[in-house]
Amino acid sequence: MPTSPYTIDLSTLELGRHEFQFALHKDYLTGIENTELVGGSVQVNAVLYLSEHDFALDMQVQGQVQVICDRCLDPMDVEIDVDEQNLELDEQPQSLDLKWLAYELIIINLPIVHRHPEGGCNPEMDALLQNHLCQLSEEPEE
Repeated sequence: MPTSPYTIDLSTLELGRHEFQFALHKDYLTGIENTELVGGSVQVNAVLYLSEHDFALDMQVQGQVQVICDRCLDPMDVEIDVDEQNLELDEQPQSLDLKWLAYELIIINLPIVHRHPEGGCNPEMDALLQNHLCQLSEEPEE
């Protein structure tokens, strides 16, 4: 039995094309255990093509999520614009959790380093960091 309207039981669908549109907001994005997301809102468009023997899934995820800046530890916005055609899954599932698949697309498309653009970090934290930077000496050691 599906746990949400976005968990699709493939055996109950008619063959052909099926479209799904929904939004993921802060409550869902931050409610996942061990997530690096602290906020955001994205729009998801999914198209499922179901045939007798297999299926194809196209997903678009667009919007903005918030993560913590690795430098100043303040929240920062990251634009998300993912368009995956014919998503491949490890196995032939009985059902698809479209919300979870959208979340995974967000996570794998985040930059590895989360850092505000130059000058965008919290000024107080930036000043503290500047005080602890190592300086290379121009004088040769004896």
